[in-house]
Amino acid sequence: MNRPAITLVGAGLVGALLATLLAQRGFAVEVFERRPDPRRVGYAGGRSINLALAERGLHGLRLAGLTERVMELAVMMRGRMVHHPDGRTELLRYGRDDSEVIWSISRGRLNIALIDAAEAAGARMHFDQRLEAAHFGDAVTLTFHDEADGSTRTHVATSVVGADGAGSALRAAMNAVAPLGERIEPLGHGYKELEIPPLPALPASALSSEQAAAQARGERFAIEPNALHIWPRGSYMCIALPNAEGSFTVTLFLANEGDPSFATIPAPAAARAFFAREFHDALALIPDLEADFAANPIGVLSTLYLDRWHHGGQALLVGDAAHAIVPFHGQGMNCGFEDAVELADLLAERPTACEAVFAEFARRRKPNADAIAAMALENYVEMRDRVDDADFLLMRALDRQLAERHPSLWMPRYAMVTFTRMPYAVAFERGRLQSELLRGFTAGKQRLDEIDLAAVDAAVRTRLPPLPV
Repeated sequence: MNRPAITLVGAGLVGALLATLLAQRGFAVEVFERRPDPRRVGYAGGRSINLALAERGLHGLRLAGLTERVMELAVMMRGRMVHHPDGRTELLRYGRDDSEVIWSISRGRLNIALIDAAEAAGARMHFDQRLEAAHFGDAVTLTFHDEADGSTRTHVATSVVGADGAGSALRAAMNAVAPLGERIEPLGHGYKELEIPPLPALPASALSSEQAAAQARGERFAIEPNALHIWPRGSYMCIALPNAEGSFTVTLFLANEGDPSFATIPAPAAARAFFAREFHDALALIPDLEADFAANPIGVLSTLYLDRWHHGGQALLVGDAAHAIVPFHGQGMNCGFEDAVELADLLAERPTACEAVFAEFARRRKPNADAIAAMALENYVEMRDRVDDADFLLMRALDRQLAERHPSLWMPRYAMVTFTRMPYAVAFERGRLQSELLRGFTAGKQRLDEIDLAAVDAAVRTRLPPLPV
C-alpha cells in the first residue's frame, strides 16, 4: 500500500522518535526544526533538566532499535536518596529491586541519538527552520524562516504533525483558524539549574581497585550515583540527577513569589546564603553556585490543556505541543514517546485515513495525558513535602507489603506509572482507590505491626478488581 508523505514540525525527542518510527514503516517523512543541527553546533535547546527514562519510553526506543545506544548514555537510579535537614540520608527505593529502576539521561545526548536514528531510517531533516505561518486550504502550506541565512521557504504538505514543544508554533497557527480550547495553568513555582561537577581525577595509587576501575570509565561521582537525590523542604526542594561522565544536574524548585521565593533571592550572594541555611550538605558540592545562579534563567513550570489536538486530517499535535506537564513524575518524555508509538501504529494500520486516525489518536491519548498531568502535580507535593513524613512512610510501607501479599490485586501507583505501560488513566483511578484504602488502614497508626492485616487483606479482596494484564 502506498503511504502518504508526513511532515513533522520539531525534531526534539518526540519528533525525532516519531520520524524514525514512521520512516521504518515506509512513510516519506520530512522534519523541520527551528534549532541548528545539534550534531554540528552542540545541543542548545530549551530546558536541560535531566530526563528520567522509564518503561514507556524504553518501549519506544526498543521499537526504534535504539536501546543499546541509549543505555550507554544512561545512569541507573534505584530510588530517591532523601537528604534530611540534619544531614542524614535515606534511600527510598522505587521498586522491589534493581529490576525496577529508572534511568537518568541527558536530554541533549538522547536527542542527538534520536536524530541520527531518524536520518538512518530515511527521514529528511531540515534544521534552522522556524515555522512562521501555516495556511490550511486544500493542502497545508507551511512558511519557514531560515535562521541561518534569513531566507524564507514554503513547504506544501498533506498532513502535518506538530512535535514542536510547549511553545508550539503549529499549535498557534491551528488555534488561529479554529480555537483548540487552550488553557495554561502556571504552577506558581519555577526552577533554576546548577551543577555538581565530577570529582577531579586522582592517582591510581590513591584509589581502591573498584574506584580506579570507575575512574577509568570516566565515573567520578561526588555522591551516590545510582539515585535521584532530593532535598525536601516543605514548599520547595532541590534535586540532583546523575550524568554518565560523573556530574550531577542540580535543580532548585522554588515559588516565584512569597518568602522564600525567587523574588526574595535576587542575587547569587543571596542564593549562597539560602543554600547554606537550607541545603548545607549540597552547597559544598556546588563550587560554581554563584556563577550558575547568575547565568541560568528561571525556568517556567505550567500545565497545558487543549480540548482539541487536531485540525481535521491536516494537522495534529503530539507530546508537549498537545499536553505539556510539570516534570515531577519524570513522565513528560515517556508520555510523548507513547504518543509517537500510538500514532505510528495507527497510521500504519490506516495510512490514507489521516482524519480518522488523528481523531482516534486524540480520543485514546487525551484521557491518559490528563491523568499523568494530574499525577505529576500531585507528585510535586509528595517530593517536596511528604517523603520524610512519618504518615507517608507508613502508608508507603503498607503499600509495598500489600503488593507482595496480593500481586494480582495491588500495585503501588508509582510502579503502575513507571514500570508498566498500563494506561495512565487506569493507573490514576486505581491509584486513587488504593490511596483511599491506605489512608483508612493507617489512620491513627504509627507502625505496621499495629495494623490488622487480616482485615486489610479482606478489604483488598473485596474492593479491588484484578490488575489489568
